[in-house]
Amino acid sequence: MQKSKSVRLHRNLCLATQEGLTEIFLNGKYADKVVEATLKSNKKWGARDRHFIAESTYEVVRWKRLLLFLIDKQKIECQEDIKNILTCWFFQKYGKLPEWNIFSGVNFEQIQQRAQLQIPRAIKESIPDWLDELGIEQLGENWTKELQALNRPASVVLRANTLKISREELQKLFTSQNIEIEPIHDVSTALVLKKRKNLRTNEAFKKGFFEIQDASSQQVAEFLEIFENQKVIDACAGAGGKTLHLATLLKNTGNLIAFDPERYKLKQLQKRAQRAGVTNLQIYRLKSLQLLHSHKNTADRLLLDVPCSGLGVLRRNPDAKWKLTPRFIKKVQEKQQFILQNYASLLRVGGKLVYATCSILPTENQGQIEAFLQKNSGFELEEERTILPAESGFDGFYMARLRKKSA
Repeated sequence: MQKSKSVRLHRNLCLATQEGLTEIFLNGKYADKVVEATLKSNKKWGARDRHFIAESTYEVVRWKRLLLFLIDKQKIECQEDIKNILTCWFFQKYGKLPEWNIFSGVNFEQIQQRAQLQIPRAIKESIPDWLDELGIEQLGENWTKELQALNRPASVVLRANTLKISREELQKLFTSQNIEIEPIHDVSTALVLKKRKNLRTNEAFKKGFFEIQDASSQQVAEFLEIFENQKVIDACAGAGGKTLHLATLLKNTGNLIAFDPERYKLKQLQKRAQRAGVTNLQIYRLKSLQLLHSHKNTADRLLLDVPCSGLGVLRRNPDAKWKLTPRFIKKVQEKQQFILQNYASLLRVGGKLVYATCSILPTENQGQIEAFLQKNSGFELEEERTILPAESGFDGFYMARLRKKSA
């Protein structure tokens, strides 16, 4: 955590942030939902106010364990603890603070002294001990640098919707609005904002010219090697970020099918597809494996963007590390293998599937592919790709492309 340039603090914004953190830490709410609700609660807040609240909330969540260490606490037990770690965060970031009641009761000299101590990595990088041990076990000496990368705030990356606009045209459009944005050269549809900005109210977003999607995530659909007029199934579609990308690669031809068990996610996908101008999409709620049987041996391409620990996207979902448990990771790995073993039958002979996660743990990635191939000799591994945050500067992802060579 580095000190920022002097900024004028506003008491009402600090209080709003504190209230949001109370919902997250004491009531178990998800940080993104709390931030969204907080920002909607006062329409008079401008862009800077909204940025201040969002950044302060996410950063306190990100650095919770270190902040507790600096104020000499083990865990958050009450609102006073939340007030104190928020004050500690502001002090670490901005230095001298106004003499307000909400900043009282904190020993700033103690914070400075404890910051100079030799701090264990799990506390310094603000993660649970068990997760630190798991990272070392699976990634060895690379774990420390990946942790550091995952503690940096994520950039805002856009995917140009090529059904409606080219990346170059989208860049020119934003430039004309004095929004600084530049292409990511090895990802054909990606543009990254030079400065964080909420673009969901921008007219270009309402017209479906782009989606907000990290550069690593954008590589998954292209990795599937899609051609026009194919039958493509996205069997773990969720709210459909990758589904919409698949539609652009098909250029609205062929047959694009999306499955997911969650009705609310599919409703989101339907709305997003309409905005994006997607016309070749069929959406089905996957209530049981019976639905898969009617599409058995028919898909030219199959995307399995499976549920995972989400460790590769901690930069944008920092509260995930406080909600994860060893038991959850074990369960999700069982689910990943179940999906691979049962959904692969959707492919016709000669078809290809991509297995993808937003995790950096080999047991969720290479280990799952090895286990699948041991039991399914009719498939072969064509290529696999691991994207690590420390190397790429973007989210952590894994993808493996398999070909079905025989029934």
